Amino acid sequence: MLNQVVELKREVTAVQIPSGDVLTLPEGERVYITQILGGSYTVATDHGLARISRENADALGAGAQEPSPEAAALDENATLEERVWDTLKCVYDPEIPVDIVNLGLIYDVAVIELENGLHHVAVKMTLTAPGCGMGPHLVMEAKDRIEALEGVEAADVEMVWDPPWNQDMVSEEGRMKLGLI
Repeated sequence: MLNQVVELKREVTAVQIPSGDVLTLPEGERVYITQILGGSYTVATDHGLARISRENADALGAGAQEPSPEAAALDENATLEERVWDTLKCVYDPEIPVDIVNLGLIYDVAVIELENGLHHVAVKMTLTAPGCGMGPHLVMEAKDRIEALEGVEAADVEMVWDPPWNQDMVSEEGRMKLGLI
């Protein structure tokens, strides 16, 4: 399905990249799929790039959305903090084929046990650029994925700007994916 043109099977809500504005793509519109990572689809449209969520994959003719391979690979024997980090590796920048952990956007993960035995997870993250319109969408995706983990009652993902992100924060794995090494 990657790198091919598909006709939308139904009207679908998408997020315009990089502004973060919500737009509606009509049934029958032809889109070019440029990236499929973490279950989300980046498509080129007549309006520029847009992101279609995994919940709307059927509009692309992808059928019912299966769990992403990254999510299926989560180690259930890992600690909750390790599972949080692993699930954050399932969140991708829609323009860059590297997850937010390997891009160096996650600064801190804190797991706090609550009285009821469940956990609150607090994450500090940044963006590659302060004006990125996709920031709120990436924050919400990270929060939703964390809260879907067993044992998590709630998650907060805080956007921070100190220290400012720079390319030196990209992991070796991320550099390899980007062809920087």
